[in-house]
Amino acid sequence: MSRIAYVNGRYVPQREASVNVEDRGYQFADAVYEVVHVFNGSYVDEEPHLDRLERSLRELRIPMPMARIALRKVLREVVRRNRIREGLVYMQVSRGVARRDHAFPNEPIAPAIVITAKRIAPYQEDIGKWSGEAITQPDIRWGRCDIKTVGLLPNCLARQAAKEKGAIEAVLVDENGMVTEGAATNFWIVDAEGRLRTRHLDDHILAGVTRKALMALLKDENIVFEERAFSLEEARHAREAFITSATSFVKPILKLDGKPVGDGKAGPVVRRLHALFTRHVKGARNAA
Repeated sequence: MSRIAYVNGRYVPQREASVNVEDRGYQFADAVYEVVHVFNGSYVDEEPHLDRLERSLRELRIPMPMARIALRKVLREVVRRNRIREGLVYMQVSRGVARRDHAFPNEPIAPAIVITAKRIAPYQEDIGKWSGEAITQPDIRWGRCDIKTVGLLPNCLARQAAKEKGAIEAVLVDENGMVTEGAATNFWIVDAEGRLRTRHLDDHILAGVTRKALMALLKDENIVFEERAFSLEEARHAREAFITSATSFVKPILKLDGKPVGDGKAGPVVRRLHALFTRHVKGARNAA
């Protein structure tokens, strides 16, 4: 069965889906996106993802393409038409179609929206099979990484470097030797003193929805953590490390640049957090 996409008001076979060559998302990366995990027919942390979509659009002065209630209906229809029970639903909104010019169009134009969905492998509850290695790469991204734009070329280059070395993620490091985040994830450590840490929010990292959800769970469980920057050197001497994202949830990193993190095994903290977040995923209430 052909996958179905939603493109500017129409449901079409994905192989036939297209956008105008003068869509500003295509020409300038003048667009934002979101990805929501669908688990057993429920939408994990859907509302925070839509909150972030609206924020990203506001930051770029792009209007919402439709009311949120309508957008939620379209997301569900795309998932239904693709017969997905576990997968990812992707939405992208650009400023729209206009004659090519770097400045915004003089007259208001309708934003363009594309929504697709795909199946993925079942959520891995066995943490022993849900882990990987990471490498480090210089952070060469633009100065507003808090906006979830489609301008992802530096991220793609970092992920490709990771792939070529058999790693699942590239941990980005700024010019001062401080860790920012992963190429497509937020990055956490349990430092040498046993403190659970992740970088504070600023313009240089994305406010991860999974990051936020995990923090709420940590507070509920009275687990102490710090939002405080750490250096690459601290990451290399960490007891544990892991990444969070809408697709990785809580995933241990066992090696960094080829060297073991801690004892090279998923440690007690990440095991607890993985189990905690698994319960959160299974309890998702944003059902179809």
